[in-house]
Amino acid sequence: MSDDTSDNIDTQEEDPNFNLTVGEDISTANTMRQRSGETKIKMWVVLEGSRLVVTGLLAMLIFSVFVFGGTQFYRHFLTDVQNQDTLETLFSTMISAIITGVTLVLTITQIVISQENGPLGDQRRRMSDTMDFREYTEEIIGSPTPADPSAFLRALVLQSKAYAEQLRKSVSGTDNDELREEVDEFTNSLIGNADAAADKLEGRTFGTYTVVSAALDYNYAWKIFQVERLADDYVDTLSPETMSILDELKTSLTMFGPAREHIKTLYFEWELISLSQNILYLSVPALIVAGFTTTYLGGNALPGGTLGVPNLIWWTSAAFAITSMPFLLLISYIARIATIAKRTLAIGPFILRDSQR
Repeated sequence: MSDDTSDNIDTQEEDPNFNLTVGEDISTANTMRQRSGETKIKMWVVLEGSRLVVTGLLAMLIFSVFVFGGTQFYRHFLTDVQNQDTLETLFSTMISAIITGVTLVLTITQIVISQENGPLGDQRRRMSDTMDFREYTEEIIGSPTPADPSAFLRALVLQSKAYAEQLRKSVSGTDNDELREEVDEFTNSLIGNADAAADKLEGRTFGTYTVVSAALDYNYAWKIFQVERLADDYVDTLSPETMSILDELKTSLTMFGPAREHIKTLYFEWELISLSQNILYLSVPALIVAGFTTTYLGGNALPGGTLGVPNLIWWTSAAFAITSMPFLLLISYIARIATIAKRTLAIGPFILRDSQR
């Protein structure tokens, strides 16, 4: 893709008034964020940002709230620690929560892994279905189906773009101005969306959110509906050649649906396994900090202060933030998975969100 095309796509994504230049009924924005109306900050926290970075930011938020609360609102904290078992009660509870949380996540991982196990007959059927789908895709794109998931999706997106260009060309000489205008509007929207998604998919590695993000940006369901509508509204006007192109465009868009769902499912399994691994890594230091605080720290420990804040408040705030990190990591992963699942509940031309209804 040329630099000029990339600049044009970036301008369209950043300009909130982009859709005002085209019709409101046929064309759509090129990105899921624009269609949903969400802010960039929310999209980054929920979907786009690294889950470890989001977890770290949440831990910093907890740390800051505890320090501020201990110095501004709970001025009797040091006295209560000296006279009661505040620290022991707090971090004993955290130890129980960490162990329970890790056990729960490992159980979920075992369920995910168990879905990949099965007798030879089931594995053979899975392989046969996969190869049938790849062969059908090869017939559509006219070349061997890529093995890389991002390249696979990109090939289907670019093929639908090619059919859209053929469709626009096939009606360019028609006397029906309304048909020509609707097709131009539809194909311009599809081509722009395809270019944006293909550019985002190019060279991406599976396991990153970017691959799924580009697939979500390409709203194939709305495009299938528009193809069906055009074919029905102008059935007496469209030539056999144009009807054939519409059928081929619909087929390529229809193939994108199950391809996206399959890659999304693989991504979910990948994310859940990554979640389990990272929680195991974080649970060890969290248990060490909680156990150390419960066993060795009392009301008279860590005397003095730093930057005007008692050292015991510094330690308690940091220790609670660290012991909370396995749970915070779980929140960050589930937020992304749940959001993706909610936005892809339906397969095919079903519009569930008000933003496109």
